[in-house]
Amino acid sequence: METPPDSRRWSELPVDILRSLLERLCIVDFHRAKLVCSNWYLCSKQTLRPKVGRSPPLLLLSPDEEDGCRLYSPEEDRAYETTSIDFSGYRILGNSSKWFLVVDSRSDLYIINVFSEEKIHLPPLESMKGGYYKLERVADKELKCKVISESYRSGVVLTANDLRGLLWVDNKSGDYVVVWQYVELGKQFLGYCKKGDDHYREIPTAKLGDVRRELRGQRDLVLKGYSLYIFTSYDYIRHLDLSGQDGFKDVSETHRFPMWRDDYMNEELLGMTTISCRDTIVVTTSGEALIVHSRGYESNKNFEKHRLFRVYKRDSKDLDPDTRDTRLVQVDSLGDDEALFLDMGFTVPADHTLGIEPDSIYFTHDNRLRPDWRTPRFDICVYNLATKTTKRFPVLSKFNLKDARWFLP
Repeated sequence: METPPDSRRWSELPVDILRSLLERLCIVDFHRAKLVCSNWYLCSKQTLRPKVGRSPPLLLLSPDEEDGCRLYSPEEDRAYETTSIDFSGYRILGNSSKWFLVVDSRSDLYIINVFSEEKIHLPPLESMKGGYYKLERVADKELKCKVISESYRSGVVLTANDLRGLLWVDNKSGDYVVVWQYVELGKQFLGYCKKGDDHYREIPTAKLGDVRRELRGQRDLVLKGYSLYIFTSYDYIRHLDLSGQDGFKDVSETHRFPMWRDDYMNEELLGMTTISCRDTIVVTTSGEALIVHSRGYESNKNFEKHRLFRVYKRDSKDLDPDTRDTRLVQVDSLGDDEALFLDMGFTVPADHTLGIEPDSIYFTHDNRLRPDWRTPRFDICVYNLATKTTKRFPVLSKFNLKDARWFLP
């Protein structure tokens, strides 16, 4: 179809005028403008704001009503309607850059670009091949999981509310990886697919899958590129390489990653009541695994809410390959060149010019994989490890949220 005359005129604007226009746009409209045409996209790459390849952090807000999501820009202290895509009817499972992994009421999975109408349809969950479990659709909104065995027990009925997931997308190549799990079966298996797959592969995490004892189960997961990090039920870090064409490769080390005892924190929290508590695995830009303890609490006197974070890494003295029972030591700082986005599970380079504060933790809720959707405990904030201060965004209190996610466009 021929391009309308008005559209051609917009696409033929002189580069200096177009660049001046783009530099005046807010971050949300800037990303929308890139999609107008190829000339606008190329010009955006030469525009000073935002920095080439990077953008200020944003929040995707999912209200507890059927009026779609909003984008919140901390830089502007302003919320925007997501007019380009309708998120109503979906639940967000994970995100990578401007891409979000969502599930509908039928347990169908999609990847959606928050700034455009682009939607990637993923294989049906019942397409999983290999492994020890089989998913069968038994109703419009229900699936049944069965063990592939002559003597399997009756299948467990599952719905979209039981599903959790992770996403990674390469913005340059368009490659992606999707990992999902059911909370009811969280200690048994994971499913994953990559771009070009028409089915999912199983990742066994239980004895049934011939997984050695210390690597069974999962307390938390992080997906960074083709690397899947699993914090196991026995306090080990299991590291899987998902890049292979014929399945995954286990590249786990033998070192144990034991949980620390938090008894010392009781003195700090005298006169306080703990309202949420969570241990999370995160991965740094260098690939090092850390454990982050987050705790929400309130004063017994005035009910004022507070949040505390502690970051731990494996003791460098216990890195000998023959050492199995290693220790954890507290990390006082992430460094002036890194910031942690707990929703995504990894650190990124800090940048004051983009509003990415160094040595800070960007936080929304305690459990990115198993939040309580009925009574969510949100505490959208930025916590500075060096100063132990918490920055919140009062304007968000007017939204009755069921979910929120930090992301970097």
